[in-house]
Amino acid sequence: MTVTAQQTRRPRQTRPTRGGTFARRPLPALAVAGLGVALLLTGCSTQERVCGSGRYPVKAVGNAYGQDCVADGQEPSEGWVRYPEGEVPEYVGDKWDRHWSDVVVDAEGRPVRG
Repeated sequence: MTVTAQQTRRPRQTRPTRGGTFARRPLPALAVAGLGVALLLTGCSTQERVCGSGRYPVKAVGNAYGQDCVADGQEPSEGWVRYPEGEVPEYVGDKWDRHWSDVVVDAEGRPVRG
């Protein structure tokens, strides 16, 4: 039987590190911490807005799921209505976004049976 050099080598002895896993991998942990601090300091929200800046949401007439955004200062096109004041969804999945996703409205914005 022939013995190769790899089979005869002894494993290297390693010195133990102090401080556990964090001491061995500080860069990923610091990057995550830095990202968290940056989000807090800049005021970024993790919630997605229904419409971008300068736009407001409108509801489709005769359809429970239709939703679009219109530029501020413009009226909605035919087949679309404004949400009632105080019931406008601001963020995806917020109270009013969930509420209006199950409601069908008429051309006047009044809820009707779907």
